[in-house]
Amino acid sequence: MGSSASREYAESFGAEDQALVAARARSEEFGCEPVTAAAGNALRFLAATLDARAVVEVGTGAGVSGLWLLAGMRADGILTSVDTEAEHQRAARQSFREADIAPTRTRLINGAALQVLPRLTDAAYDLVFIDGPKSQYLDCLAEALRLLRHGGVVVFAGVLGRGRVGEATARDPETVALRELTKTVRDHEQLVPTLLPLGDGLLAALHRP
Repeated sequence: MGSSASREYAESFGAEDQALVAARARSEEFGCEPVTAAAGNALRFLAATLDARAVVEVGTGAGVSGLWLLAGMRADGILTSVDTEAEHQRAARQSFREADIAPTRTRLINGAALQVLPRLTDAAYDLVFIDGPKSQYLDCLAEALRLLRHGGVVVFAGVLGRGRVGEATARDPETVALRELTKTVRDHEQLVPTLLPLGDGLLAALHRP
């Protein structure tokens, strides 16, 4: 009981303004599953801690996580966001406009992550946030390590797999992929990881020399 109450309290910590509430409503219309407010607050914290000027996001959705990231980034920071759904990105643009985000601060690229990420510049980004197909997370990790500057951070969303990752009997492909990701990140010599039980889980790791 106490644990459940504590989790609810933590999840209610990240208050959302009108623009975020509207973006979240658009996400529901499209059937997207954006990060929770608490997870979004953690993204803002990481972006602010890094004084992030350049951030890559995989999974634009209707702009919920993008708004949280932009809120923590430098005033001149640019968010590059990749998504396969052009309609979602149109909704995200509306969300950014309503939040008074200058158009020059966002670069929305329509396409598959594993086709777009290889075209981005090496070691040019402060933070890479991945919220796309779980089966591609390991491949996205390899791209993120190339894209991040030393001292940058990679973050994966949904790593608890709606609770299945912690269930030993769950052997579906997505759960297995998430377990492999968490083990790879945990054991990687160039990463300092942490697993945050916010929303459906955030796996964050600092990229060090």
